[in-house]
Order: sequence, then structure tokens, then C-alpha cells
Amino acid sequence: MLKLLVLAAIVLCGHCLEESLEDHGRVVGGMEARKNSWPSQISLQYYSNGGWYHTCGGTLVQQNWVMTAAHCVDSNMNFRVVVGDHNIYQQEGTEQYISVGRIFVHPYWNSNNVAAGYDIALLRLSQRATLNSYVQLGALPPSGQILPNNNPCYITGWGRTKTNGQLATVLQEAYLPVVDYSTCSSSSYWGSTVKNTMVCAGGDGTRSGCQGDSGGPLHCQVNGRYYVHGVTSFVSSSGCNVYRKPTVFTRVSAYISWINSVISSN
Repeated sequence: MLKLLVLAAIVLCGHCLEESLEDHGRVVGGMEARKNSWPSQISLQYYSNGGWYHTCGGTLVQQNWVMTAAHCVDSNMNFRVVVGDHNIYQQEGTEQYISVGRIFVHPYWNSNNVAAGYDIALLRLSQRATLNSYVQLGALPPSGQILPNNNPCYITGWGRTKTNGQLATVLQEAYLPVVDYSTCSSSSYWGSTVKNTMVCAGGDGTRSGCQGDSGGPLHCQVNGRYYVHGVTSFVSSSGCNVYRKPTVFTRVSAYISWINSVISSN
């Protein structure tokens, strides 16, 4: 069963699939985001062969804390976070580069089975980010909140534009409405692979997350304000934008107490 689940679900970080170091793309079926319109979005980068390379997204949740996916930080690498970024290959003057001081992976995370859930991690930064019009904290939802089917949400990231697709340099966004758990866990969607601690979004066969988007936010609109309801986790091994295989996210509202506990005690 584990082997079948691994084949069915592919995690979305840049280095997890042993891609070439320069092999980065963007959200599938999306468009370029207005510059710094998602100011809590970060680029998680790792150091290799004298350079820094984007591997995952993430969300700035406190000035010195970032939320991302556990699978993004499974490897023993030297990581840094870039806040205030738009074009990850150019310095535009809005970026802040901050090293990762310590990594806290959820204790129940199993790197051999992403479909088991708990794909969430917190990164304590070595210094506090300076908040300004380019850098802001992401708003987290109330503990336990479940969004209704078709609730409007957006995925953002620097992931691929299509499965094995072209590269991109600027932050992308795509509209991915929520697919509720009863639908997403049905046999014609993800079935038992999806747990109730996850959020499904999209699945129209056109728009989705893809490699390089992992760890990044799913921004969902509730009462006129955007909250980070998801951490990008996995897609189908058949492709990023497979019909009725929505992008799957860790449901942030299921982990609020863990997030608060880690931050308050560290």
C-alpha cells in the first residue's frame, strides 16, 4: 500500500526529485502576480556549488518564523529564506536574505509517506525580517476552521508552468477554489490518499501547483480577507494538472496549536 501511495502522490519541492539545480518553473495555468501583492510569500533556497537555488515556497508567519512543508527540509542542506522577492534571478532592491537558524519538523511527519499527512515545518530565522510594503506576515486561520466547497483561493509560487515544463523567474498565482473533503476523498478524486487534515484545491485539469511550489501558501478569502489555509504538499504522479486530482495542501487550521506551541517555546 505504501508503494502505491508513493507512486500516486508526488511532492513538490525543487530538489526532492533530483532535478538539475537550475530546473525551476512556476504555477501551472497561472499568471504573473502583481509585484509584491503576496508579501508573506518567501523563497526557500539551498546552497550548492557556490550558488543559492530556489527549492520551495513558504509563508512568513512571524518576523523570525517561516512556515513551509516538512518534505522541503528533509535534506541536510544549508538553507536561507528570501522575503520581499518577485524575480528570483534578479536583485530588485526589495529582498531580504536571512539564514535559517533552526528547523522544526512536525514530530509525526514520515518522509516515506507524504499521504500520511503532517507535511508541515517551521523555520526559525537567524534574525527578524523587517516589515514594510514588500514584506508582511501571513494571516493564519482560526484553529479547526474548514472552508466550504468552491471557497475562493489562490496558490502562489515559483514552481513549474507545466509537468516537466518551462522555467520562470517571477512569482506566479493561480485561482484554485477549494474542493471539500467529501468530494476530494471520493473514489473519482483522491480517495483514501487524502486525509481530513489536508485541503484540496483546483482539479480542473488546467490550474495547479507543480514542482517548486511546495511549502508555499494557499491564500483563501474569508470575509473579505486572505488567510493562509494551506501549505502546498503534493500532486498526482501522472502530472501536476490532472483532472480531478486537485493540488493537495496541509490544512493549516489543523496545526494551529502545534504552530503556537513551537513558536512560544523556542
